[in-house]
Amino acid sequence: MSNRNPYVPSRATILEVIQETKSDTQDVKTFKLKLDEPFDFRPGQFVEFSVAGVGECTFGFASSPLIKDHLELTIKRTGYVTDNIHMLSEGSTVWIRGPFGNTFPLEEMEGNDLFYVTGGLGLAPLRPMIDYVFDPAYRGKYGKINMLMAARTPGDFIFAYDFDKWSKMPDTSLYQTIDNPVEGWDKLVGFPHTLIDQIPFDKEKTIAILCGPPVMIKALSNAFVQFGMSPERIYTTLEMRMTCGIGKCGKCNIGHKYVCIDGPVFSMAELSEMPNEY
Repeated sequence: MSNRNPYVPSRATILEVIQETKSDTQDVKTFKLKLDEPFDFRPGQFVEFSVAGVGECTFGFASSPLIKDHLELTIKRTGYVTDNIHMLSEGSTVWIRGPFGNTFPLEEMEGNDLFYVTGGLGLAPLRPMIDYVFDPAYRGKYGKINMLMAARTPGDFIFAYDFDKWSKMPDTSLYQTIDNPVEGWDKLVGFPHTLIDQIPFDKEKTIAILCGPPVMIKALSNAFVQFGMSPERIYTTLEMRMTCGIGKCGKCNIGHKYVCIDGPVFSMAELSEMPNEY
């Protein structure tokens, strides 16, 4: 965690707003921000984003920690605060607290293959790790990379502009799937947990990194375990229910853990020891 006072937000300016989704059912935008007081962060961490006079929400970083001149947050419009955030434009002032939370154990994962599986907005908090691992300075530390990206419809994918770049990375395979068949769609169809057996991977050498709706995470983790993977080799990030970010409000409590200070990154082995509330 930063040495800055976690209660005091820092000012940031919106540099760009990117419309991610193109469907009628989901509205997701990425906000590129320049901070008055820049800070470092690690993949998996999050910030508190506030609009003066409106409110505050929790969002995971959506850009590489290696980028130092700005950061990106990807936000789905779901209610009062996010409705107001979505009305902001280039040049608007917002406020940021953080960074908070733990991180993906990147050093411990070195020497292993990686298998990312994401659903919808779940790709956002994994993007910092994806771009970090793909950086030439770090790519050689990891083995084969599989990426299975899921969305309800073709118009619901976020960061679609990154897919071609990622698919061309060394020793990398990228797959896309949607829930139901659509005319003109020539990629995979079906929920991710039903598709992993169609993607070749070494269960002894692979670490799975999952993020998406809770029902997807549960189904996927069960599928990987049934495939023979150890729960210690399956990770996810839980961003639901977090409010204050510093373990005071209690809204993200799961058993004896607080997602905001003990997480948001957990292995499935850790989650198996916690109440089934995520």
